[in-house]
Amino acid sequence: MSSDSSRRPDLSAALSSLQVPEYRMLWWAGVFSFMSVQGQFVLRGLLAWDLTESEGALGMVYLVFGLTMLVTTPFGGVVADRFAKRSVLLWSQGLIFAAAAMMSLVVLTDVVTFWMLLMASMAQGLAFAFYGPARVAMAAELVGREQLGNAITLSLLSMNGTRVFAPALAGFLAGIAFVGIGGAYVLSAVMSFVSLVQIWRLPHRLAADATPRNPFTEIRAGVGYVNSDRRLRRIVVSSFFVIMFGFNYVAFIPALVEGIFDLGDTYVGLVSSASAIGAVAVSLPLAAKADGPGGQRIMVISGIGFGAGVILLGLAPTIWLSFLVVIGIGGCTTAFQSLSNTLALSTSSDDMQGRVQSLMQLSFAGFGIAAAPIGALAEAIGLRLTLVIMGVITAGTTVIFHLLERRDASTADEMRAAGSSAVALPK
Repeated sequence: MSSDSSRRPDLSAALSSLQVPEYRMLWWAGVFSFMSVQGQFVLRGLLAWDLTESEGALGMVYLVFGLTMLVTTPFGGVVADRFAKRSVLLWSQGLIFAAAAMMSLVVLTDVVTFWMLLMASMAQGLAFAFYGPARVAMAAELVGREQLGNAITLSLLSMNGTRVFAPALAGFLAGIAFVGIGGAYVLSAVMSFVSLVQIWRLPHRLAADATPRNPFTEIRAGVGYVNSDRRLRRIVVSSFFVIMFGFNYVAFIPALVEGIFDLGDTYVGLVSSASAIGAVAVSLPLAAKADGPGGQRIMVISGIGFGAGVILLGLAPTIWLSFLVVIGIGGCTTAFQSLSNTLALSTSSDDMQGRVQSLMQLSFAGFGIAAAPIGALAEAIGLRLTLVIMGVITAGTTVIFHLLERRDASTADEMRAAGSSAVALPK
């Protein structure tokens, strides 16, 4: 009885943001959207490998995604701060749906070419540039600062929860002869349309300030705001490098599974979904603690664990050991993303949250941009050694962040001690 009653408050705290009806609607929209998007990521990788059998081509698909996000994400942050977030979500989700529908058509009619994959990547990069900042900023608006960490963690849960089965389902369907990649794309389009309907049901709220301004001036203001705060700047830069190098392992799962372990599409989906198992496992405990003390310490531990996991993935001798390693990577990635986003947004003023989130989201643009040169490196020195290098950079970046934060904390303690001594001296 006592254990049940002690467990119940923890679960209630972990799911507290979902008690807000409008946030719950937004959360379900995210579930269906991410089901579609996660499936499309796997399907694009499978198509790129089937068409080219080249790690460089896999990297190119993600490069186009990343370059598009790099150019357009800062504008997405400005739009999220200045316009009605529901409208921004509708347009961006509509583009995700259109990309899935068009890809299903060209695959089913057997006219798909590699450049079409690049166009689909570009469309999804453009959609994410506006969808991501608007969704996070709207979540913060709906639940308030006191539940910000919980809302962000649950938002990641909606994304990572779908990764438990969406990639595996996409890979499984792609491997069935009478369904194939085209049929899997049809399902992805249906999921995207369901998300679009959920967003349509959200209440329309006017933007707090829709005064027309020069968007480039607004972007400069956002960058200047982050640059003026040393801690915020450090969080944004560290997150950028950790995601850019660490998260790139997902781009090369098809090459790892099919090229090194000589297995098929179903195993690609299985390994792709493994990280989501770890992500979901840590999400609820993390959601209950995301707004409490100790968040930065957990972020550092998870960042180092993220890098160590990518190193182990490069060394794993079997598919099943790789599967277990990717589960661990998923848990560490979710903890790092949740807490770095929470730290960044809790440090930001309300009118800057969209732009701060857009700068945090640029890490995924970096992930896409780095995929092509990393793919070229993998072809030159081998995929396993490349994964080890990626893991070292990821863990090293987190260690540097931790050391700089400790240095600043130590300096602040010394200044406080000196101030206390100066006050006590006249007595």
